Amino acid sequence: MPPTDPFTWPVRVYWEDTDAGGVVYHASYLRFLERARSEWLRAQGVDQRAFKEATGLAFLVREMHLDFLRPALLDDELSVTVAVKESRAASILFSQAISRADGTELVRAQVRVACVDIGRMRPAPIPADLIPGLAP
Repeated sequence: MPPTDPFTWPVRVYWEDTDAGGVVYHASYLRFLERARSEWLRAQGVDQRAFKEATGLAFLVREMHLDFLRPALLDDELSVTVAVKESRAASILFSQAISRADGTELVRAQVRVACVDIGRMRPAPIPADLIPGLAP
């Protein structure tokens, strides 16, 4: 069963993540959120490449809502959390947050990923045995 506590993934802010002022560029937060979701899947035992090769399915972002609360800065140590808020037959809604190491919340996000048949680019049911305890 997926853990009830949020999964946490550490991120360090590098020059490449910032704008000219040393503030994290808004699109960098998307990469941080994506990395944490990918690592959450890995922690659930899902090898995304093997899953795609075996089934022709992949998870694609369907919808995303972000609330930028405070900026992250160059060299900040961040924590990105991932929690399943809802699962449907062909999608998962994640609640995510990005915080500084001191606990200051910087970004809140709701991200829905859809399971998609890559060959047809159509939604497909998430295999029942893919993530133990995840049921619509």
